[in-house]
Amino acid sequence: MIPARPGIPQLSLKGRALRLLAAREHSRAELERKLAAHAGDDPAELARVLDELATKGFISEARVAESVLNRRAARLGTGRVLQELRGKGLDEELLAQAATRLRATELERAREVWRKKFGTPAPDAAGRARQMRFLAARGFDTEVVRRVLREAVNGSADDEAGIDDA
Repeated sequence: MIPARPGIPQLSLKGRALRLLAAREHSRAELERKLAAHAGDDPAELARVLDELATKGFISEARVAESVLNRRAARLGTGRVLQELRGKGLDEELLAQAATRLRATELERAREVWRKKFGTPAPDAAGRARQMRFLAARGFDTEVVRRVLREAVNGSADDEAGIDDA
């Protein structure tokens, strides 16, 4: 257990969990990791508190997944978002549902990320490689990255979006 600091009241496990949940959605696995140091010699107490919070609806893995998708999907590819969801300890069914949703919009999201960062096709091979690395580092699929850059050179993404080449 972490020692108390003078003048600061100690929160119970439930109080600490509620404070964490007030800031953002947390999965049960995340809360277990974060609260383990405060559980002391009684890990059963931590399990009881988490069970109680889950029963009352304060812990919801579906809300955690939705929150991550809403916050991160616009800037990151499917690979990176799924990696973040796995790190939160979500079950495979939720991961599969999230992957399906993300893959359906990955090309559009990659186009938008590319447009915001670069906006114009690279003039040379080194520039194209830099653009590819940028998108790949954000978790976009290799084939999606190639397609975005090919469309940028050919102008078909602009045509689909209704943007004039003025």
